[in-house]
Amino acid sequence: MKVLGIDPGTAACGYGIVLESGGRIRAVAHGCWTSGARERPELRLRRIFDGVAALIREHEPDAVALEESFVGADARIALFVGQARGAALVAAASAGVACTEYAPARVKQSVCGYGRADKGQVARMVRMLLSLEAEPATSHESDALAVAICHASMPPLARVAS
Repeated sequence: MKVLGIDPGTAACGYGIVLESGGRIRAVAHGCWTSGARERPELRLRRIFDGVAALIREHEPDAVALEESFVGADARIALFVGQARGAALVAAASAGVACTEYAPARVKQSVCGYGRADKGQVARMVRMLLSLEAEPATSHESDALAVAICHASMPPLARVAS
């Protein structure tokens, strides 16, 4: 199973693709789209949509997994993250790829064994689980890879129930 994981955000949107085969998971690709605060919102969302669509065309994932929005004290940030999630979801739906969303605590539990792991712990575990030479360049990339690992390592029935 090949999974495209997305850590949505308009300023920085991480992606990671993993391939699970025979109980082993390896990294295929990862990166991060960024945009400036002064860039028009519709252009930022178009970059995410186009980026997800291009990754789907190039890598043909079996599934797309996204991290659910964490609604903190700043409703405006939550709104921007929700818009980024929407752009990614529409790109996947346009390509006919099924999407699943996971709460941050579930992703951390799956990857680190602890639902309140910090970003550094997630990055170290992603590096170890995928046998990467170094940790991903940004926390957005490691979070996206973690979401993809979470989905790829789920038993098939659990994926359907999510």
